[in-house]
Amino acid sequence: MNKCMVSMLLVFAASTNAALTIDRSRLILNEGERSISVNVENRNQHAPYLAQAWMEDINEAKSNHYIAVLPPLQRVEAGAKTKVRLQPLPNITALPQDRESVLFFNLREIPPKSDQPNVFSLALQSRIKVFYRPKGIAVESNTVLLPGAREITLTRQGDGYAIHNPTPYHFSFVEARDAGNRAIKRFTPVMVPPKSTDNLSVLASEMGGSPTLVYLNDFGSQRALLFSCDGKTCRVSEELGKVKVVMLDE
Repeated sequence: MNKCMVSMLLVFAASTNAALTIDRSRLILNEGERSISVNVENRNQHAPYLAQAWMEDINEAKSNHYIAVLPPLQRVEAGAKTKVRLQPLPNITALPQDRESVLFFNLREIPPKSDQPNVFSLALQSRIKVFYRPKGIAVESNTVLLPGAREITLTRQGDGYAIHNPTPYHFSFVEARDAGNRAIKRFTPVMVPPKSTDNLSVLASEMGGSPTLVYLNDFGSQRALLFSCDGKTCRVSEELGKVKVVMLDE
């Protein structure tokens, strides 16, 4: 292995943890808010980084139609903190008014150029969801359980389940558990848009007759929906405000 390759591997290993970090996993932009802010910290105590920020639409294409990111590029000194402001544009009123819309905030860290030969720096990137919420479906700021969660249903389709979300909110499901409260390792996280249906990645036989689905609330905290199944339909029987960590089902 040559010196150049060794240097690249070392840089890659050192870069697995981003220098620039953001203080939350999701953002809620309510209609009428003038702006919301994201806190950014440079955890590298020795070098400044450039922070490049932008918005993307649901198709992951860069978009400046609905939200402006200010500033789009800034320098963050070693160990320093800063803010990025998200400001709604007039076009945001063109988004649906009867449901949430989701966009993506992106932050890319640009490291300083190395003065050492044969060393390549990697520009790591973070992305979080930004939910635009019209006034007609506003949620109190201290609400830990999304309204309408009990209306979500599971319907048996073949060997699996389809999940139906009749609410105006996005539900991001990150875990499924069986009747014994064991996490199902084959479950793939899924975000179910408002008033839509999607398929779960696990077999109905794995979930059993009393499955649990864990979703993320506005604060990025986990909340659980306990279902009771009758025939081909499962309905929410209980909603938990706190979720205990469980081991994966082997």
